[in-house]
Amino acid sequence: MHRAVSEGIATLAHQGRITATSAMVLSPHWQQDVGLLKPLRNRIDVGLHLDWTSDFAHQAGHGLTLAGALLACALRRISARQARPVIERQLDAFESAWQAPPDHVDGHQHVQQFPGIRDALVQLMTERYGSAGKRPYLRISKLPAGTADFKAQVIAAMGAEPLRNLAQKRGLPAAPALAGVYDFGGDLSDYDQRMQAWLNTSPAGTLLMCHPGLALSADQTAQEPHDPIAAARQREYHYLASAPFQARLQSQGIELVRGSDLYSF
Repeated sequence: MHRAVSEGIATLAHQGRITATSAMVLSPHWQQDVGLLKPLRNRIDVGLHLDWTSDFAHQAGHGLTLAGALLACALRRISARQARPVIERQLDAFESAWQAPPDHVDGHQHVQQFPGIRDALVQLMTERYGSAGKRPYLRISKLPAGTADFKAQVIAAMGAEPLRNLAQKRGLPAAPALAGVYDFGGDLSDYDQRMQAWLNTSPAGTLLMCHPGLALSADQTAQEPHDPIAAARQREYHYLASAPFQARLQSQGIELVRGSDLYSF
C-alpha cells in the first residue's frame, strides 16, 4: 500500500510474527517494495491481493466502490469474461516482480469471492497453475464455527461458500476458515482481547487476517492517499511485535505456520 506498511510487514515477517503477506500490485510502490520481501523468500507466503476497489484500481481504470462492485457482480454486470483480463494483468504484474507464482490469492475487501470475479479467478488459476508443483491456495472468508461478529458474517455472505465450492470442484486448495475480522476500533487492550477470542475459537489451519503497518512521516502522509485504518494498522503492528502476543501464542499452544505447508497439494 505504501512504504511504511511494507516496512512494518517485512519487520514482523523477519521476527516470525506473521507467515504470509499479500501484494497490491497496482500500487506504484510494488516494484520497489518487493525488494523488502526477497530476503524472506521461502520463509513466508507471498500472494496476490486482487484489487477492484482501492485508489490504485481507480487509477488503473477498473476501480469501483465496494458497494458498486458488489452490485455490479450481483447483477452480472461484471462477467467472468470481463473480469478475466483484469485478473490476468494483476497476476502478470505479481509474477514479473516476484519472479514466481503467488503462494496464495486473496482480495482487497474480499472481492475474490464476488460473482463473476470468483468464476474467472478459479478458471484462471486452474489453467495457469494446473501443472505447477504446489498450486496457490485461496483465502475464503468462511467463519470459524460459532462466530457471532456481524461484520464477519456479512463478509462470509459475500460469497465464501460459492467460492469454496468452485475451488473444490477444480481441485484448488483453500484455507478452511478466516478469523481476524473486526471494526478496526479500540486500543491495544481491546485488540489483545479480540486476539484471545480468535485464538480460542479458531480450528487448526485457520487463516488469521491482520493489517499491520508503521506510521507514515509527515512528508509521506502528504504524498499518499488517505488511509482510514492507519491508526489500527499501527496498533496491530505494535501488538504483533510485542512480547504479550508471543506469550499468548505459547500459553495457548499455537504455532504460526505457512498456509502453503497446510493447504497446498
